Amino acid sequence: MDMNKRLMIALVLSFVILIGFSYLMPQHKATVDQNGTAAPSAQAAQHSQAPQAPAPAASGTAPEASAGTAPAAQTAAPVSVDKVISTVETKKYTLKFDQFGRIVSAVLKEPKYRQDDGKPLDLIDPKRTRPLEVRFKDPAINKAAFEVPYSASAGTLDARSGKAVLTLTQKLPQLTLTKTLTFYPEGHYDLKVELSRKVPYFITTGHRPEADHSRYMIVRGVLVRNSKGVITTVEDGKADQTVKIPDATILSSFDRYYASLFFDFKKPFSVIITPDEKKDPLPFVVTDSSLQLHGYVGPKEWKLFESLDPRLTDAIEFGWFTFLAKPFFRIMLAIYNFVGNWGWAIVLFTLLVKLVLFPLSYKGLLSMQKLKDLAPKMKEIKEKYKSDPAKMNQQMMALYKKHGANPMGGCLPMLLQIPVFFALYRVLLNADELQGAPWILWIHDLSRQDPYFILPILMGVTMFIQQHITPNTMTDPMQQKIFKWFPVIMTFFFLTFPAGLVLYWLTNNILSIAQQYYINRVYDKHKAKLKAAKKQS
Repeated sequence: MDMNKRLMIALVLSFVILIGFSYLMPQHKATVDQNGTAAPSAQAAQHSQAPQAPAPAASGTAPEASAGTAPAAQTAAPVSVDKVISTVETKKYTLKFDQFGRIVSAVLKEPKYRQDDGKPLDLIDPKRTRPLEVRFKDPAINKAAFEVPYSASAGTLDARSGKAVLTLTQKLPQLTLTKTLTFYPEGHYDLKVELSRKVPYFITTGHRPEADHSRYMIVRGVLVRNSKGVITTVEDGKADQTVKIPDATILSSFDRYYASLFFDFKKPFSVIITPDEKKDPLPFVVTDSSLQLHGYVGPKEWKLFESLDPRLTDAIEFGWFTFLAKPFFRIMLAIYNFVGNWGWAIVLFTLLVKLVLFPLSYKGLLSMQKLKDLAPKMKEIKEKYKSDPAKMNQQMMALYKKHGANPMGGCLPMLLQIPVFFALYRVLLNADELQGAPWILWIHDLSRQDPYFILPILMGVTMFIQQHITPNTMTDPMQQKIFKWFPVIMTFFFLTFPAGLVLYWLTNNILSIAQQYYINRVYDKHKAKLKAAKKQS
């Protein structure tokens, strides 16, 4: 029984520490998968704006390339105002290209994508490396690439009702580079890069979108999926070495809800990830000839990715419990398609999980009831055999066997809930579909905190009720204090959590209370029958 207590205390403390620490001091783990020979580490270009500078000069610092296999440390260059040479309209966003053929702005059109001040959300940070930037291995060519502007086939392009083609051309002294982009209404595009002669070069998805600054346990950085389906993730602040992946099928610079990505499942491409000056990962596709890829900049929408290719959903990062999170999201999406409300989809999914786990929960909670009744006898055995641990354990096991009690049975439901919770934690934190999704009354956005803290407080109250009616065999004062304050601690942590996550936990508590009341009644009837049978005998 001591082991049972210790396990429960360890689980509770681990839960509090993990959730609390990730909320107060978020840390990012890097998963660095090195395929092939790593190149020397490199620093990315910093981009800044200076309105006084002349327009023809390069925006940001010129990326000098080394003789290695990755862009090397950058040297400063004149800074200028960005000159927009082409604007593309799709149903999802407005894209703008600057004079160096890069995406300098990606403004989302849907009403739910807004900054805190209500302004439309632009995914591109002008101070960081931009999508579709090209760098060359040859220093002379690379220097010219940030001095000679591109020309565009059209100043404006409308792809809202059908595909539209934009051609960006850069005529350098030693070669000509052409980017042909075919845009589709849904927001993705096809990219074709052609050179007048073969030279090694790098093209990037850019630094990840700068659209989310929350302190939750969220992964941000670069994700690569190789031809075997293996996912490599390098997180912000942890890129301390260069990583080479020769057979990538997805390359994504991503934050919580958004991504800038390249993908091609028919012809894998070579990727190199280098650290910038902040140790954030900066990815490049590496080649020396013509290149064809599919691309996308925008929210990580499950339905869109699945319609393009189901494997593209691997770009939606769900963390350690992806093996659970992906099927959970699929089920939740199916429920949403039926009920039409994400809040009720969460409620119904929680009910479904409870029903699936009920047989195990029933046995575990019934075992806890038996252990509660056996607590006085267990205490007697401990006192009687405290100087003989082997004899004490022998007597304990005999007691358990006689009354059909399992000392670990009460922990099993808790053990099962932990991976389920963390998988749902990542789903409800990372699912773009919950952005702007209302539930009822005051909950207008399940991806944001409850503005009046009603859900977290109700969650704390239900935790207290659940704790009160659940059998407890603890006699140690310290253990009792920890469990007594657990609802308060959890309420504090959940105050600023997304309403969707709190709704799941609240629903789970309410269902657990109903389940416990049912099991208590069943056990009371069972005890009454045993007592009646004992009297008759």
